[in-house]
Parts: sequence; structure tokens; C-alpha cells
Amino acid sequence: APVNVRLNPVGMLIFVVVFLLALLYLFGVPDFFRREQRVSMKELLAVSIELAQRGGLKAKEVHQQHKMDEAVKGLTKEGAKEMLTNGDLESHRAIFYGFSKVYPGIKVVSEEHDNKPVDLNQIMSVKTKLDEIEETIKSDQSMPVSRIVIWIDPLDATQEYTEGLTQFVTTMVCVVVDGEPKIGVINRPFIDETVWAWDGYGHSKNLKQAEAVDGSSIEKHKIIVSRSHSGSVAEVAKSALGDNVEIVPAGGAGYKTLEVIKGTAHAYTHVTMIKKWDICAGNAILNAVGGKMTTLDGDYIDYSPVLDARNERGLLATVSSKLHYFYLEKLGLKAKDIMDKQTKVKS
Repeated sequence: APVNVRLNPVGMLIFVVVFLLALLYLFGVPDFFRREQRVSMKELLAVSIELAQRGGLKAKEVHQQHKMDEAVKGLTKEGAKEMLTNGDLESHRAIFYGFSKVYPGIKVVSEEHDNKPVDLNQIMSVKTKLDEIEETIKSDQSMPVSRIVIWIDPLDATQEYTEGLTQFVTTMVCVVVDGEPKIGVINRPFIDETVWAWDGYGHSKNLKQAEAVDGSSIEKHKIIVSRSHSGSVAEVAKSALGDNVEIVPAGGAGYKTLEVIKGTAHAYTHVTMIKKWDICAGNAILNAVGGKMTTLDGDYIDYSPVLDARNERGLLATVSSKLHYFYLEKLGLKAKDIMDKQTKVKS
């Protein structure tokens, strides 16, 4: 005779629950059940400004107390010294660990590194709202943390910092989304000036875009370049533009980008390798005011964290697309010859 098997609903429920708990224990929570951490970009802008200024205060304090403890951490390809000071490290700690305190899961890439253990409870709290931002920017954007990376340069123009040429010194923070620079903050601690911009949303009141001009109508082309290799750029510029060129040597990528935005220089160009933390903040600010920054091949720069921190293909920054393409056409081929020669020497 057939046997009737009756299942106990309560027993089945207990079995299923225990089975699911065992799966969770062994394999964890499936990705589609996890709620990813999101951040307010408006608050992230405020934090970036606060921390860039905090890092700048540390760098200024070290300089004024004559406690720089200068050291050479390496040489550039051109043989110039890459300096490291207490100002770099103190600024790095202020900015890097400030972000770690507010956003524990966010990816931060810094020029400097610090192996000292840090108690985040000892880090000062960071403002997530600033009056200037509230007055200027009325909307916000929520962004998953996984799409964000923050590039920081705790002290740009370290060589000039050690020489007392503090007008070139900046501390910089750049917020990147999906490889594109969206928020840029450049703080000049020795003159108490901070310039910031969020591409598509607004910028600081002290940021004024220079009037875009036609390159062919410029009587004297002012090209701002690094103090360390002004000779090679002068060779390129004069070969491409003739004698109506003025080469303006200056320190710090952040400073040079600001000079282009202000209209003091028509273009900022670089024909050797440059690190992405040097240029990311300036790139974001230029984008926000209608300017342009590319390699000398004309390619946009990808700031994804999985890629190399080095940009090997030179740099061109201008205040408008029209002016950018003018200089790209004039300077690009000449500069590429120099870069290709450098690549052959390296290999």
C-alpha cells in the first residue's frame, strides 16, 4: 500500500533557514544584496577644500619654524633632484588621514607615503558644509564610492618650497569619477588663496576665466613652463612659433595652471614625464571654466587608479578649445620629436 509522507511546514522552514545561513556563512552576502556606500559630491567638495587648506597650514607652519629636514628622494629623468621635506609629510598626513576619517572606504592616491600608525580618533573632525559652497552650488549629486578616486599632491613645488620661493607652492586635491577629473582644489597657503571648481556645477568666486583669444591674433605668445627644463620647451616653442614667443619659467604645476586660467600665460606646456597628482586638480578646474588639458598627442588624461601614475606624453593646458587646438597643431609635432628621442634614450 502506498505510504503517505506528510512534511512538517515548520520543520521545512527551519531547514531552509539553516541552509541559507550556512550558505551566507560560507560564501558571504551576494553582491546584489549589498547596498554600496554613496557620498554627496557637494559634501566631498567641502571636505576637499577643508583638507587642502589644512594641509597648506601644516606646510606653512613647518616652513616658518624652519623644520623642513630636506632630503632627496630621487632624481627626475632630466637629473633634477626630487625633494622631500617635513612639510610634504605633515601636509600628506593632514589630507590623507582626514579623508580616511570622513570616508573610510574611499580610494586616495597621494604623492607621499607614511608608514607611521595613526589613530583616526585623534584626527580633527572635518567640515562637510561650507557657506561659500552653499551660496554658489544649489544642487548635488550622489555617487557610489567605488566610482571615485581622490588624487592629492600634499605639497606641489617642493624644490621652490626649500628655496623660499613660496609663491609657487600649492596643496592640491582632485576628485575623479570613472577616470575623469570632476572636482579640483588648489590652495596657495602662503598667500591664503584657495581656488576650487566642480565641473558642471560651479566654482569659487575668486576664479575668473580669461577671455579666449584666437591664437593667430596673438602678437607675443606667453608659454609658461617648468623652471627645471625651460630650455627644451623654449626650443620647441621658438621652432614652432618663431621669435614672437616669451617663455615664462615657473615652479609647480598647480601654479602654472592657475596662471593660464588668469590669462597671465596663453599656454602651459610640459615635454617630459609628469605625475598625475601634479595635474589632476588643475585639469578639473580648467574643465569647469571651459579650458582644456591634454597630452601633447591631444589625448585626454585618464586618472583611473589602476593605471600608471605617470603621464609620459607631455602636457598642454589652455583656457579654450580653439586656442588649445592652435597650440596643439603648432607645438605637438615638434614636442613629440623631443619626447620620442627621450623614449629612445630611456630604452
